[in-house]
Amino acid sequence: MNTLKNIWKTKELRRKFLLTFLLLVIFRFVSHIPIPGVDHDALSSLFSQNQLLGFLNMFSGGTMRDFSVITLGLNPYINASIIFQLLQMVFPSLEALAKEGDYGRQKLNQYTRWLTVPLALVQAFGMYILLRNQGVIGQLSIVTLISLVVTLTAGTMFLMWIGELISEYGVGNGISLIIGVGILASMPLDFARSFSVAGQDNFLNLILFVVIFILVIAGIIFVNEAERKIEVQYARKIQGHGIKGGRNYLPMRINQAGVIPIIFAMSMMLLPGMLGSYLQNVNVAVIADIAKKVVALFNDQVFYSILYFILVVGFTYFYTAVTFNPEKIAEDIKKYGGFIPGIRPGKATESYLNLILTRVTFLGAIFLGVIAILPFVGQSLTGVNSIVLGGTGILIVVSVIVETMKQIESQLTMRDYDSFLK
Repeated sequence: MNTLKNIWKTKELRRKFLLTFLLLVIFRFVSHIPIPGVDHDALSSLFSQNQLLGFLNMFSGGTMRDFSVITLGLNPYINASIIFQLLQMVFPSLEALAKEGDYGRQKLNQYTRWLTVPLALVQAFGMYILLRNQGVIGQLSIVTLISLVVTLTAGTMFLMWIGELISEYGVGNGISLIIGVGILASMPLDFARSFSVAGQDNFLNLILFVVIFILVIAGIIFVNEAERKIEVQYARKIQGHGIKGGRNYLPMRINQAGVIPIIFAMSMMLLPGMLGSYLQNVNVAVIADIAKKVVALFNDQVFYSILYFILVVGFTYFYTAVTFNPEKIAEDIKKYGGFIPGIRPGKATESYLNLILTRVTFLGAIFLGVIAILPFVGQSLTGVNSIVLGGTGILIVVSVIVETMKQIESQLTMRDYDSFLK
């Protein structure tokens, strides 16, 4: 509360805060502008039966369920960002570009925007095919179809533009704020529904529901802020005084991968069920029988939860290995005359960093796995099946809020420091 008061007292931060608020209001207003010609009852039924669409709808802030002009949300931009993160490990030129400071980041952001356009076009056309096959939308003419695809693509680019305006002129990371606010917008109704369902039969369910909700938020904050600090010492030459040591710390966050492993695992988990649902009606008996068995297997909650947990853990290790390179860090430490106390520079440092990374990532992977299967655990404990108990949504919202408050406090601290120097 003191931070919010200080924001309002500071003219520059107050202007940034109001601009951010205005742009988020525009985002929520545009999210309620529907595209005509859609059977909304059939659309709601489709989203309630399809977990993948429900998951994507969460990231779009509920716009997919309403089929608004920003139905795709920022999903194409998120996909483009993930693709370029992975490509940096394949192409050395992109990795070198990422290390060129602001210029490199601006170029990568520009490439990401360019890739977002074709991804949005493909996803918009795929959304039309899906809705047409489900009877939600009728057969469209070529001109109308092009208009629909262009409208959905323009909606994504509009959201991306608002996010970049917030990042440049407002407070916090604009893309993250839009995703977080979109999830928050649907939470009050879901929370009220869950609260009502939990308290209908047993008052203890109601208490258990509230306790789980609070513990999840506290656990997410604790794990996201937790890090393993590795001491690194540097030898600095000072003329006339010999060598003086400098000390620094290399932080390893427990949850370095964020929510990305859950997204990867969810995509992998939902693909067999969707293919099975499509193939179980084919005329080939063998294929149809296999498809039915696959659908039945993935509808088994115990099997689904265990496999989902394993995939999240595996993807956490994979994505951490992609984004954190012990070999490169060990080389940089050696190049700048640094060393970890008790560890030789070079290969020994790399092995030590690998060992610490494996241990730290294990805790982060278990945490993300528990967050991923939380809806199933919460349903079995309380009888509540709602997005409020979906740990992924809570993880995103809490992470966005914490990071935004950190940026605000950093700006306040910097302003106080500048005032002190003057």
